[in-house]
Order: sequence, then structure tokens, then C-alpha cells
Amino acid sequence: MARNADDVETYLLNLGRTFEKREVNGSSATFLITSPDTPVMAIRVAPPIVAINVNIGPTPTDEGHQLRFFRKLLELNASDLMHASYGLENGSIVLSAALALDNLDANELEATLSDIDVAIVRHTKELAQIARDGS
Repeated sequence: MARNADDVETYLLNLGRTFEKREVNGSSATFLITSPDTPVMAIRVAPPIVAINVNIGPTPTDEGHQLRFFRKLLELNASDLMHASYGLENGSIVLSAALALDNLDANELEATLSDIDVAIVRHTKELAQIARDGS
């Protein structure tokens, strides 16, 4: 079970994730996971939680597209995502998850990261099309 940022770092290493450790402050740290052709995934360890966040892109500005777009985000939250969810933050779409640090294990972290990876691959093209065309 994870107790601190070092444990999360060990999990990421064991999972073979490419990352950069940033902003280390006591028991808190931020890890930036990078992989080709996908947005950067930020993992913030701030006891008692581990927050995972990916900025997907801006929300549509055209009100005609927004209704269909936001509806699609809610549908994806309900049907395709187990560990993460879409949300809005400062005009951007984010994909995020929060995990309890005290009982986090490598399997739970792997499942959450995989959920996000699959969502990025499966959803971003369709979401971009809806945001652009409304279709």
C-alpha cells in the first residue's frame, strides 16, 4: 500500500511509465507522464489523495455545439469510464481521477491509468469532431 510520493514513483517505474518528477515538497510530488501522440498526464500526490489530471482541450465556444458536446461527455462518464471522469475546468475539458493514497496499490493505479489511456485513444477524435462540427 502506498504511503507517500516515493511509493507512487515506485509503482510508476514498475508499470514502465515514462515520467518526470516535479514539484517535490515533503510528502507531496507531481509526476508528469508522457507518451507519444497523447496529452501529458499529471499525477499529483498530496496526502491523503492522489489526483490524476489530463487536459483534453478547450470546450466548444459555439453554443449550438456545446449541448451535444456536454451531453456526450456525460454519456461517456456513464458508459465508458470506470475510474475517471470528464469535467470542465477554466474553459477546458479535463479527464481526472482521485484515489486514496493510504490504500493505493499498484493494481489500482494501473487500472486508473489504463482507463484514462483508453479514454484518450477512444474518445478524443470523436469529441474533437463534435466540438468542431456538432455532429
